[in-house]
Amino acid sequence: MSAAPPDAAEAGRKLFARACAFAAAAARVEQLPPPDGVEAAFAGRSNVGKSSLVNALAGRRALARTSGAPGRTRQIVFFALAGSALRLVDLPGYGYARAPKRDIAAWTGLVDAYLRGRPNLRRALLLIDARRGPGPPDLRVMGLLDRAAVAYQAVLTKADKLTPPALAARVRETETLLRAHAAAHPAVLAVSARDGAGIPALRAELAALAAA
Repeated sequence: MSAAPPDAAEAGRKLFARACAFAAAAARVEQLPPPDGVEAAFAGRSNVGKSSLVNALAGRRALARTSGAPGRTRQIVFFALAGSALRLVDLPGYGYARAPKRDIAAWTGLVDAYLRGRPNLRRALLLIDARRGPGPPDLRVMGLLDRAAVAYQAVLTKADKLTPPALAARVRETETLLRAHAAAHPAVLAVSARDGAGIPALRAELAALAAA
C-alpha cells in the first residue's frame, strides 16, 4: 500500500481532526439535501464495510451505523466536517438479494439517481472487498459511473484479511481492470477499518478533493 506524501498526509490528518457529525438522510430523491459543498460518496456491496470506513476516517466508533445484517442501511446518509466544505455520503449497499424486491428496487433507484444527478459529487469511492475483488454488481456500478462521467476511485476494504503479497496482487489486478473504465481514478487504495492501514492515504485524497 502506498503512503501519502507527508504534506498530503498532514492535510488529511488536520481535516479529519475536525468534528464530524450527521447532517442529513434521504430515503427518496426528493429528500436529498441541497447540493452544497463538495461530496465524496461511499458506494459498495452490502457488508463491504462502508459505515466502518466512514467511522475510521472520522475517528469515531459510532458515527455511521454498522450492522452485521447486510442490506440494513436503506437511506443515503450525509456527514459534515465542521468548518469544511467536504461532506461524506454513505450510500445504501447493493448486491444483497434477501431484502424484498420492492425495497431493493427503491434503494437501487435512489442510489442511481444520486450518482447520475448530483452536481457537487466530486468523487465516488467504490468499495470492494479485498478478499473477493470486483464482482458483477461492482462492474455494473462502474458502467453507470462511466456513462454518467462521475469520477470514481476503487478502495479495497478489509485489507488486513490478506497477506501482503496477496493484497499487492489484488491491487494490481484491480488497477488493470480499471484501465478500461474512462471515469476511474488510476490509483487503487487498500484500507482496513480494523487496524487503520491505508486510512491516512485515503484522508489525504479526501483533503485534496476538499481543497480543490
